[in-house]
Amino acid sequence: MAETTKVVAKMRDRAGKGGARSSRREGLIPAVIYGDKQPPVMIAVEPKTIEREIHKAGYFNHRMKIAVDGTDYDVLPRDVQVDPVTDKPLHLDFLRIGPDSIITVQVPVRFRNELASPGIKRGGVLNVVLHEITLRTRADSIPEIFEVDLTGLEIGHSIHMSTLNIPESARVVTRDKNATVASIAAPTVTREAATTDAAGADGAAPAAGAAPAAGAAAGGKAAPAPAKK
Repeated sequence: MAETTKVVAKMRDRAGKGGARSSRREGLIPAVIYGDKQPPVMIAVEPKTIEREIHKAGYFNHRMKIAVDGTDYDVLPRDVQVDPVTDKPLHLDFLRIGPDSIITVQVPVRFRNELASPGIKRGGVLNVVLHEITLRTRADSIPEIFEVDLTGLEIGHSIHMSTLNIPESARVVTRDKNATVASIAAPTVTREAATTDAAGADGAAPAAGAAPAAGAAAGGKAAPAPAKK
């Protein structure tokens, strides 16, 4: 699991749209901390400490510590509202977590060493079935991502859930405990088919209205010119 990121924030004077607009005018991002059977906390976050984290893989599984006026809150990001034009964050939601918190998360799957897969080198295609794995786990043991090494995999090889490094304290939320995560599929177009297509293209008839090429007459000889009278 990745290290906890420290985020700087301050308490908001008031909730609602008016308080959010006031925070944005100050150059801050309005946010809320909720959960763990405690009242919500309205805060405003410094953009520099959060904007670079939002676009990282596994952001919603990355624990953070938000420092608000001398008090630290252990949280997980839950939602980001962004401006549709500028793509800047407009509002953030954080889930407060305690030492015994059990939560459901979506952990992304990442694949590496594609060039070291003989099957992919020979034209095979990586067919991803599960882009994310749903886990029910303790907040202190959330994997940031699941990595799958494709080294040595041939066409027809499948990667199953059992090959992932799932923490002992986590439970996969799925009916199929050994579901297929990905496979190396055969290429959809074989070399023989490609060669046949190329040959057909070479022997294709000329377009309608096109002039016949020189030597196109029977026997490969040019048609004789009409005799002069």
